[in-house]
Amino acid sequence: MINQKKDTPTINRVDLLIRSQRINTDRVIFRLEVKMNEYAVRTEHLSCHFGAIRAVDDLSLEIPKGIVFGFLGPNGSGKTTTIRLLLGLLEPTQGTACVLGFNTRTHSEQIRNSSGALLEHSGLYERLSAHDNLEFYGRIYRMDRSKLGARIKELLTHFGLWERRHEHVGNWSRGMKQKVAIARTLLHQPSLVFLDEPTAGLDPVAAASLRDDIAALVQSGDVTVFLNTHNLPEAEKLCGQVGVIRNGKLLSVGTLEQLRMEENPARVVITGSGFTQEILDQLKTQAIAKAVIQHNSHLEITLSNPANISRLLGFLISSGAQVDEVRKDKASLEDVFLKMMEEESNGA
Repeated sequence: MINQKKDTPTINRVDLLIRSQRINTDRVIFRLEVKMNEYAVRTEHLSCHFGAIRAVDDLSLEIPKGIVFGFLGPNGSGKTTTIRLLLGLLEPTQGTACVLGFNTRTHSEQIRNSSGALLEHSGLYERLSAHDNLEFYGRIYRMDRSKLGARIKELLTHFGLWERRHEHVGNWSRGMKQKVAIARTLLHQPSLVFLDEPTAGLDPVAAASLRDDIAALVQSGDVTVFLNTHNLPEAEKLCGQVGVIRNGKLLSVGTLEQLRMEENPARVVITGSGFTQEILDQLKTQAIAKAVIQHNSHLEITLSNPANISRLLGFLISSGAQVDEVRKDKASLEDVFLKMMEEESNGA
């Protein structure tokens, strides 16, 4: 008998290496996709240069979903350019950006379809009514006609404009127009909304009302708001996280509390009496305090170490001072912002 050898596939070391590399590559891609999907926005070393001007310079950000993220900076700092990069309206000079899991270089249309944006202009047609404006944009978004009417009513009712839906928006106040403009950005139920100085030019009542609407928007659903502003009290009221930018460079990013701790790690206010100049001088020489400011019966003290509070109190009492009240003092966002601007200017 002749033994016939069965044809069996052979796997050499090269095949095994290639398959192993494919598996490892797939794992890396999967991990990256999972990580990207944790964030509404993620950038790495994103830059945009116009000749010698670096409008955005090496920006790296990770913005979680479901928050109001405040992007703070003076005029001309790169805030609006950043939004245009994230929407895929500008090509970055270098670096990468992912918005809602889409790469801005290759999937900009998907990003714009999934996002809403209110930039410098409202995008409203002033000879049309509020209802007709929204209906027009609904058709552009190719929304289902049977659902569009209900969505328009929902938004205009939310903003308190339903009863005036047939009025031409050209006759309305700036605050009312801005509400319709935000309704336009929300019409197709985007997961991410970009707002560029939305309360600029509004009177205090209209601005407060619009802030309430933005806060309610995030609380009511799975929406992330990217808010460009230099209105610091507004950012302090609305934002879960903030980033500070100047001259295209990101100076700091984090929660309000994290930024306060970075710029003002430990400040206390002590009310009492007997705070002699000798006592104040010794606070510095003994390295308890970095700075001491006296205002009549109370002291504002910046500690050299947050753990020095008990040491501070012990020193004051043993030196003959009377301590009536001690409280930790939180720097305002304005304090933190101005200090960052000063430090950046001095370092420039």
